[in-house]
Amino acid sequence: MKISRRAALAGAAAFSIAPAIVRADDFPGKPIKIVVPFAPGSATDIASRGLAAKLQDILKQPVLVDDKPGASGQLGASIVATSPADGYTLMMGTNSTNAANGALFKKLSYDPEKDFAPIIRCIVGANALVVNNDLPIKTVADLVDYAKKNPGKLNYSEASASQRLSGEMFNQLAGVKIERVPYKASPQALNDVNSGQVQVMFPDLTQAMTQIEAGRVRGLAVTSARRTAVAPNLPAISETVPGYALVYWQAIFAPAGTPKPVQQKLYEAIAEALKDPATAKAMTQGRTEIAILGLDEFAAYVKSETAWWTKAVKDAGIEPE
Repeated sequence: MKISRRAALAGAAAFSIAPAIVRADDFPGKPIKIVVPFAPGSATDIASRGLAAKLQDILKQPVLVDDKPGASGQLGASIVATSPADGYTLMMGTNSTNAANGALFKKLSYDPEKDFAPIIRCIVGANALVVNNDLPIKTVADLVDYAKKNPGKLNYSEASASQRLSGEMFNQLAGVKIERVPYKASPQALNDVNSGQVQVMFPDLTQAMTQIEAGRVRGLAVTSARRTAVAPNLPAISETVPGYALVYWQAIFAPAGTPKPVQQKLYEAIAEALKDPATAKAMTQGRTEIAILGLDEFAAYVKSETAWWTKAVKDAGIEPE
């Protein structure tokens, strides 16, 4: 009997999928890799390394962190999207990679919805508003006033969707025009505020507080709707600019098609790790909050977040690149 090429390919595909399903009860049987789509030293990298240290104890296998920064997270996301759907390659994704990038770019190298299986939301946090120390600016009101009186003299650096939207939302709601300077990596973007290459930034609170407490930059406020317990001395931007509010999140994703039993095992193991106080401290540095959402609940959250970020990007007047 002659077998058609299509039938042969279908049979081969079925055969290739079957072993992953059969081996699910024994998962994991080898090291796991967490791809970080942002730079070493970023909040996403710090959270991933804190998680990996505990997760490998729970799963009894090495858990490695692999930083693949570039193109607002697209490089790392594309690597995970095209990896085998077996649970051994994961991504610490964010609102940038999995909710906002679709609205920020005309064409992505991956599909945020179709290419990933949402496993668990780990962290939520706020950005900070910081300025160079040499500026005569001590408050958000000072920044608004200075920007209006000195058009063209202020730039803000950004290296992620949340940082960019933080800046453009500020421009829109405060009625100012601070020019955007894009960077590939958040640590360098913040270093250039310190040196005066740029004057303003909205970095994540984890990075910002290290620089603020060291006196390298001046912290003005946080982007959350209200003051946060992790930085009680910083007011919310909304206290000066009504309606301003933005938070970000970090979460674990697997490639789409990862077997459900493997997804469940990953969720349970990661949730156990997040409930460990030492792990939570290592991941958040005391600047963000553990906020667990798992599997179906998290998948619904990602859809709602995608809708929110799409609207926010449009409302801020950001044109896709």
